[in-house]
Amino acid sequence: MYEKDGEKYFVVDEHIHFWDASPENTTNKYGEGFIKCFYDYHKNLSPEEYVWSLEKYRKYSEEDMMHDLFEVGHVDVGIFQSTYLSDFYNTGFNTLERNSVLKDKYPDKFIVNGSFDPRFEQKGLEAFERQIQEHSLKGVKLYTAEWNGDSHGWELDDEWSLKHLDKCVEHGVKNIHVHKGPTIWPLNKDSFDVADVDRVASMYPELNFIVEHVGLPRLEDFCWIGTQEPNVYGGLAVAMPFIHAKPRYFAQIIGELLYWIGEDRILFASDYALWQPKWLVEKFVDFQYPGDPEFDDYAEITPDIKRKILGLNAAKLYDLRVPDELQLVTVGEDTGFDVTEKPATER
Repeated sequence: MYEKDGEKYFVVDEHIHFWDASPENTTNKYGEGFIKCFYDYHKNLSPEEYVWSLEKYRKYSEEDMMHDLFEVGHVDVGIFQSTYLSDFYNTGFNTLERNSVLKDKYPDKFIVNGSFDPRFEQKGLEAFERQIQEHSLKGVKLYTAEWNGDSHGWELDDEWSLKHLDKCVEHGVKNIHVHKGPTIWPLNKDSFDVADVDRVASMYPELNFIVEHVGLPRLEDFCWIGTQEPNVYGGLAVAMPFIHAKPRYFAQIIGELLYWIGEDRILFASDYALWQPKWLVEKFVDFQYPGDPEFDDYAEITPDIKRKILGLNAAKLYDLRVPDELQLVTVGEDTGFDVTEKPATER
């Protein structure tokens, strides 16, 4: 929880990792290049006092994570987004198995999402179903540019991907998080294109598609998709640190998202350990648009809108119990949301 000026905020960090990119776990030059590209994002977009050494960044400790998220980072619940990158790392980069150790140890602090790769076809589908049952999954993280042998990417509407999404529907795994943002070397930028989100969102209205990194650098494409697909959400991982490094760019991003998809479908994320939630939460609570005409057509960001983005929207997707004092004042049903508000497209 974060409190400032009498306002309280329930914080759900919907995109975190407990990765191992140590030299001992790195398979090849691609794994080496991947983590160094990650580190460049971390170093170039963080305030100086939050920049780690590369050695620590490659493999940080459980103690580091618990401190940065829960002791000082204002986070109430963190959601692990499992990513394997098995072609680059011997035991995987940020795996369900590794993340689940912390989930089991701190069950009230973490949610762990699974993952699937449709290129494993029937064998992968069977393994995915076991994963769902063993871990009671509520969500998955998909990485459509991940390498798998000679294949350097896949699309959400590929035949075997649809079979996996059918399993999600069958077992109630309703939250589909998809990396659709900046590329990381050596992955292919075009494999992160947002077009396939549009296709599957229409096919699976019972699923929620959370577009991580809000499609950057394809923000406009994402916004047009999100405004016509009511089950498409925007995850702010990677967008958030621009609140420090390029605040006018962040203002444009958040202003466009609020206009096109509205305040109920935007989710806060630090992308830990790319960035630490403490400074992101604090800067976002303080955030106001720059005071010049370029931003005059953007709606005000109120404390209640910030509450939704920082935690209440994700809490709703994952059926998390939010303490009464941290909910919004509601009209009608006890949802934590003002049911009298108009949809974004009607404002």
